[in-house]
Amino acid sequence: MSRALPPGLGEHPFSVRQGEAAGLSRGRMRGHDLARPFRGARVVRSVRPTLLERCAAYACRCPPGHFFSHVTAALLWNVPLPRELERGGALEVAVLKPGAMPRSAGIRGHRLAGDGIRVVKRHGLDVADPASLWCQLARVLSHDDLVAAGDHLVLVPARPDPADPRPYVELSELQRRVAAFRGRGAPALRRAMAAVRQGAESRAETHLRLAIVRAGLPEPELQGEIRNARGRFLGRADMVYRFQRVIVEYNGDHHRTDPQQFEDDLVRIESFRDDGWTVVEVRKRGLYVTLSATLARIRRALAF
Repeated sequence: MSRALPPGLGEHPFSVRQGEAAGLSRGRMRGHDLARPFRGARVVRSVRPTLLERCAAYACRCPPGHFFSHVTAALLWNVPLPRELERGGALEVAVLKPGAMPRSAGIRGHRLAGDGIRVVKRHGLDVADPASLWCQLARVLSHDDLVAAGDHLVLVPARPDPADPRPYVELSELQRRVAAFRGRGAPALRRAMAAVRQGAESRAETHLRLAIVRAGLPEPELQGEIRNARGRFLGRADMVYRFQRVIVEYNGDHHRTDPQQFEDDLVRIESFRDDGWTVVEVRKRGLYVTLSATLARIRRALAF
């Protein structure tokens, strides 16, 4: 049986150097109960580690100046990404020039010029700031997904989380950084920046808004407050056309997985209809499979 780890050492990833300082031998650190996610790092072997656990394991042994960037940083900032990127792979780690390129098994290294990049703390890890990582994503995301990532970073949620202050970056700051950016992907960034808006609460909502505008329909107000004639608050709507009294609502997977949210949304949408609003509800299939039919429904509601 392997010798028990010193108190506290097994609760988080630790470096070989930290293990030695705590009295562990090299043989003990080769024990079957310890996984070696990266050279020089150890973690108690368990189920498949999360992204955060993998990042913490690398961070405990990486040289000074390394920070998480690109897709890895996006995931740490909860940016909605295409599924193939959300699955993750090698951790993307950067260093600013003239630092040496990060090289290790399980790492995709980047050596970056300054370009205004700031390194900030996120979950206790050194991570590219939100504006910098959005610039980095220009080379890997489509236009619509780049806009969705920008919408996420500038969002001020209707229900703030005190433990996770938002927005991650002010819209004006993101605009300033994009205007100053001269790296690869700059033209794509500028096109996407023109379409970033405050108020989109999901990747799908952004995709739907962009499809509506691309079809030649007016751009809707996002997360609009709806009140009746007496001023009573009825709720917030995803997309609002006030003059036409039309609301477009995207119903995501939470309608299937969260019964309480499903019931709350039913009541909210029914209150809109009772107040005389036309509500066009859109689901995943209507956005990604039968989009033309969905746009026709919105067009009819708007009488365009």
